[in-house]
Amino acid sequence: MAFSTSKRPSGARFFYGLLIIVFAIFGTGSFVLFFEGGKPVVNIDKVGDYLGTKGSIAYSARDTKSGLRSITVSVSQGDVKKDLHSVTFPRTSYTGAIGPHEDTREITFDTKTEGFGDGPMTITVEATDFSMRGWFSGNTTSVVKKVTVDTIPPRVEILHSEKYITRGGTGLAIYRLSDNESTHGVSINGRFHPGFLLSDSSVDIFICYFALPYDAERIDTLSITAIDKAGNEAIVPFSAVYHGAAQKKDLITISDGFLQDKIPEFEQYYPEMQGEKVDKYLYTNSNVRDRNNEKISELCRTSQPKRLWKGSFQRMPGSSRAGFADHRTYYYDGKAIDNQVHLGMDIASTQRAEVRAANSGLVIFADYLGIYGNLVLLDHGQGVFSLYSHLSQMNVSAGENVDQKTVVGLTGTTGMAGGDHLHFSMLVNGVFVTPKEWWDQNWIDVTIEEPIKDLKLNP
Repeated sequence: MAFSTSKRPSGARFFYGLLIIVFAIFGTGSFVLFFEGGKPVVNIDKVGDYLGTKGSIAYSARDTKSGLRSITVSVSQGDVKKDLHSVTFPRTSYTGAIGPHEDTREITFDTKTEGFGDGPMTITVEATDFSMRGWFSGNTTSVVKKVTVDTIPPRVEILHSEKYITRGGTGLAIYRLSDNESTHGVSINGRFHPGFLLSDSSVDIFICYFALPYDAERIDTLSITAIDKAGNEAIVPFSAVYHGAAQKKDLITISDGFLQDKIPEFEQYYPEMQGEKVDKYLYTNSNVRDRNNEKISELCRTSQPKRLWKGSFQRMPGSSRAGFADHRTYYYDGKAIDNQVHLGMDIASTQRAEVRAANSGLVIFADYLGIYGNLVLLDHGQGVFSLYSHLSQMNVSAGENVDQKTVVGLTGTTGMAGGDHLHFSMLVNGVFVTPKEWWDQNWIDVTIEEPIKDLKLNP
């Protein structure tokens, strides 16, 4: 007797096949959704190769899929390991972003209090997400950084310090430093002036030229400071006698003829000026002046590490028309409209007179600059700069080396100049100082050369 095998209806086969496909899609979707494999991205920020007594660890962690579940920051040194920071984020949902996408923090700690000494240290930042991978433990990223703990500040020995300084004047300090990789120099009334190696023959002796601004009423703080790469700071105060300086007051009348001549020049470079010619003059004499001085300060932030100059700075022949730190009140139509301070010396001789470099140096700027007109700026090394403005012609370009025979340009009336002359300025680390000191060989000898000679050092 023969038996026949009954066949399932085609509809049932289709149903079961569809069911398998649905389960496969659901399973795949669930796996992708709940078992995603993207690991968190972790960065250790703002941490150098050294940590001082006050340690700081900044981190950023990001996970754009399931979100962050936990973050731990730990440090270890030998057998000592400590968790400095640990956070677990609460679940906010069951699908999508379950935890936060991002977390950024800065952790501070005292290395000595935490039981760590000087030497190598390992920083570890670990972040885990809300994925169900790894037997529901999630994806984990660990970032490690090796650092060195250094809690010993640099040692500073003052070899020479300025005894007297006039407002608008320059001072000098010479010192020995145990760590020549530290940031060091003189801090006066809150302004920092960097120090430089005195010469190629010295590896631990530094010189620093510093300036007291023209408007300083006294010396509040004066010290040599040094901060090493670990953030350890040494502050060694010293004192200097403050000398005031007489400052002239001038009254300057602005005529319609002057405005007619000057404003078109400034309109070419500053088209944003609004109003009548006197309004544009005020904008130039104030807003543009501030921007110009900020640019000059920016140019003077870095200087050649070696001293390029020798002897006194030469003064262009001619008569003095205005002095350093003259306080000017500007009048128009019989009314005072503005007040400014003149931060240089005006010298006039003949029209289009030759202007030579005051001393050897490097041209770092030769271009038009607002109230200064055509301007040449020289870096003489170790923070000393000279400035030549209102030029009718510039004969040098940035990057050229010059000496006292080099004609950098010709006098003129560009910028805020009413007549042909040279505006000459000296700057120390971006601070305008009186040129009279730098023109004076006796001041150079007493202030700079003799202290170096007395210490039996070579500049």
